Parts: sequence; structure tokens; C-alpha cells
Amino acid sequence: MNKTININLAGTFFHIDEDAFQKLQRYLEAIKNSLTTTQGQTEILADIEARIAELFGERVIHERQVVSLNEVEEIINIMGQPEDYIVDEEIFDDEPTGNPNNTNNNSSRKLFRDTGNAYIGGVSSGLAYYFGVDPLWIRILWVFLFFGFGTGILLYILLWILMPAAKTTADKLAMSGKPINISNIEEKVKEGFSNVKGSFDDVADRISNANYDDVNQKVKDKSRSFFDTLRKIIKFIFTIFSKFIGVILIIMGASTLIGLTIGLFTVGVADLFNFPSIDFANAVNSTNLQLWLVSTIALFAVGIPFFYILILGLKILSKNIKSLGNITNFTLLGIWLASIITLVVFTVKEINEHIYTESVTVKTELAVTSKDTLYVKMSDNVNNYRSSSSPLYRNGDDFKIIMTNDSIRKLYNTDVRLIFRSSKDSLTTISVEKIANGSDFQTAKQRAKNIDYNYDFTNGNLELDPFLLTSFEDKFSNQRIKITIYIPEGAIVWTDENTYSFHRNTREYKDILDNGFEEHFLEVTKNDVLCLDCSKRSKYNINMDINMGDSSIKINGDSSRLDTPKVPTTPRVPAKTKNN
Repeated sequence: MNKTININLAGTFFHIDEDAFQKLQRYLEAIKNSLTTTQGQTEILADIEARIAELFGERVIHERQVVSLNEVEEIINIMGQPEDYIVDEEIFDDEPTGNPNNTNNNSSRKLFRDTGNAYIGGVSSGLAYYFGVDPLWIRILWVFLFFGFGTGILLYILLWILMPAAKTTADKLAMSGKPINISNIEEKVKEGFSNVKGSFDDVADRISNANYDDVNQKVKDKSRSFFDTLRKIIKFIFTIFSKFIGVILIIMGASTLIGLTIGLFTVGVADLFNFPSIDFANAVNSTNLQLWLVSTIALFAVGIPFFYILILGLKILSKNIKSLGNITNFTLLGIWLASIITLVVFTVKEINEHIYTESVTVKTELAVTSKDTLYVKMSDNVNNYRSSSSPLYRNGDDFKIIMTNDSIRKLYNTDVRLIFRSSKDSLTTISVEKIANGSDFQTAKQRAKNIDYNYDFTNGNLELDPFLLTSFEDKFSNQRIKITIYIPEGAIVWTDENTYSFHRNTREYKDILDNGFEEHFLEVTKNDVLCLDCSKRSKYNINMDINMGDSSIKINGDSSRLDTPKVPTTPRVPAKTKNN
């Protein structure tokens, strides 16, 4: 196994194999020897090293990866051999520069700001290189956008911030669309020296036009200095704002991942060791899928996007954070898609378990005639059962898991609905409707039959259980009880105060008892009741006159009338007594 050497190439550190290092060293030495008599040898070598470092960076996925001999040979093939580019100096001295924007490789151009020919930020010159046109036309277009639409300033500032400046020779070659190899780097550097030489040759002409050139240069320098300062201020503001966004993303991603991990660990441990608190989650899981598996899938489905949010925040704060690599990205993408699909299937299956509703109704006649009084209350049989003291084991008092005297788990539910209606005959009947959901009608009907609900009737006293019990194996399937008591006209009903929360007196249930009539004797009439001992009459039997200055309001039953003559206030409350 070859040794690994750490090298610093153009300011970037790389781990390189010993054989690869020796080949790279010989290659750079050969380039240096071929440029012995060339002007700008140091600049050419620096640009070549920068280009090689850039190519290495594209191939190194993570910081610990070692550059191999194959990668060095691949880069040498891209850059070319030194002996292929030995060019006579006089060719560059006599070669016309031509239009810098003209190139035959338009498709490989990259967008940079040309600061060498800039009046403000070099955006126009850079765009001219990219599109292969004269910079004058781009500048005329900016003037039109500035004064024509008013959006040109914002667009120019945005491009100024986003477009990098062409600083190195490699950047300038990429801007003009030329391949970045030894030949073109050498040519570009020599062009710079040729331009300097030409400037000395034209010094006489510049002296004759000294005033014009001096004023022109001062205008360019001042405008460039002002806009460079403005650009730095705007860039600083955007940098601060982006760093703030990065911190927010890091906090959001990290906190979510930590919360999901803790939740997964808690649920997984509780499920594997059968902690009592996990029974509540199992009671509402109709698909019987293992909770630790559901938690793991949810962790991947939710956690992977927040993981990338965390990585994005870190990249905003630090430019040294490298990408995860295509293999890792595609692997995480596959896991995320599989998790999403599994959760969708799980959710659809869970919904399907509650899509159908069926009921079972049992009607029983009660020994209450039109001359009798029926007393109704909710029983306290719930004290016969015990429930866990764990707060995770129950959902308030409405839904919980209890243990019977035989140590059998049952689902306890208080979804009991109590309705009173007047009977169409002389019979008093109680209708107990058991309702449940299921994946099909047969399953829903069987779950409804399995509901355990009881009541007791003795000597005119009806005690209703305020809860229902279901088998733990039936899970929570929206089981509920609907009790409808039909009472003949003339009979009297009295309800305990503990029935208040079970009444369903909305219009759809057609309940003749309003909330607030508890613990009062009520005579049943046709689709109505008459309170026999109310100090404040209901809307059904209120008759009174109310004085309001020179006017009065007369209320009779559920109607009212406003009279202007003044009359004394005389409340009239009819009452009816009943001999029991």
C-alpha cells in the first residue's frame, strides 16, 4: 500500500497517493522547464496549479479522499502535455488580439463579471462575453431598462451580487469560452504582457491625448469606486440576512431531528418492552402495524427533509461544508420515497378501517304508563373498574383503558347520547342503538354487537351507564351509544342533574328536553313538555307583560308583541299540579 502525502496546491490541501504525487510533480516540473524563456512564467504556473486544484476539487467527494494515479492521469489529459504547447514568442507579439468576445466555443462559456473593462461592476462586459456581443449594446439595454421599466436597477444589483468576478486566468478563459489548458493559459498571460508592451509603444499617442484620457480614467475610477462601495454594502446586508436565515434553518432542522429521535427511541423502547403506556397507541392502531416500525418510517419521512434543511443552514454559514455526494443523496431519496409510500399505504388502510358504519338496535318496553312518573339518572358503575394511573394510559375521562374484575383489558368510552321523545302510543320504551365503524358492513356490525352497555330499571327508576365498554381487540372504531326514551303523553319525567352532558337536544335529534330542565317534574305533551315546578317557565309556557316607559312588551308562549300604551306589569304563570 502506497504512502499518502499531504500537499498544498494553489492554497487547497489534498491527500494524494505517493505515485500520483511523483507523476504530478514531474508534470509541473516539465511545464516549468518548457516556460523557461517565456514572459510571465510565474503567473502561468500559478494559473495552471489553480486549474489543477479546481479539477481535483471536482473529483474529491469528501475531505479524507485520496487523489489516485488515475485521477492525475485524467487531469493531465485534460490540461495537455507541455511539449504540445511550445510556441514562439514572436507569434504572440505580432498576433492581433481581435474582438475578445468572439469565440467558436459559445456553449462552454461561463458567466463572470469582467472587472477589467468595467465602468460600474463589470456586469455588462461579462454579459457581452457570455452572449458574444459588443458591451455597448448591453449598456444601452441597461439604460433602456433603467428609464423604461424601472426594474433595471434591482436586476443589475442582483446580477452584481450573484455573478462572480473573473479574477484568475482560468476564470477569464471560461468567460470567453476557451478550454482551460496549458496552451490557453500561456496565451492569455502572454496577451497581458503584449498589452503592457503595446501600451509603452503607444505612450507618445497617449501623451498627445493626455487630458482626454486622464478625464476618462478619472470618471471610470470614481464611478467604479462608488459602485464598488455600494456593492459591498448591499452584499454585507445580504450576507447578514443569509447568515440569520442559516441559523434559523439549523435550529429548525436540529430541533426537529432531535425531537424525532427522542420520540422514536421512547416509542420503540415502550413497544418492545410492552410498557402499559403504549396500550393507548395500540388501541387506536386498527392496522396492527408495529408502532416501532411506524415510528421509524415517520422518522425517515419527516427527518430526511429536515436533515437537508440542517445541511443547507450549515452551508449558508460555512462555505467549507461539502456536498454529501450523489450516492448518499440518491440513497436518502430512495429511503424517503419508500417511507412516504409506506405512510400513505398505512394511512389509507387506517382510514379504510373506519369507512363503513353499522348499528344494532335493541328496544325494550318499560312499565311506565301515562299516569306514572319516570325517574332517570346516570349510574356510578364506573367505580367497579380500575384504570392505570399513568397519564399516557388515558385520554381524559372520555376514552381510557380499564381493567375488569377478571383482569381483562377493555376500552372505556363515554360517547353516550340521551334523547327523550313523546310516544305515539301509551307505551314507554327505551331504544338502545349500538353504533360502530369498520372496513366493511359485516365488520362494523360485529363491532357494534360487541359493545357492552347496561342499564337498570326498577319501580319507575331508570339508571343508565354513562359509558360503554368494548373489546381491546376491536380497537377504537368510533363506538357509541344512542339511547332514545319514548314517553307517552300525560306521563311525568324527572331527570337527574348528572344527565345534563348526555342530552342531545339539537334539532336533528328532536329531543323534547332542553338542558336546564334537570331535576324538575316535566309533563310530557305532544312533542313537548310542561314544567310543573319551575319558578322560571320555559319558552313553552311563559306569559307576562313587561313595561318599558310608555310602551310594553307582551310575551305569550314563543311569540311577542310591542304595545305603545302603558300597562302595569302583571306576570301570569300558569301551573298544573299532578297527583301521583
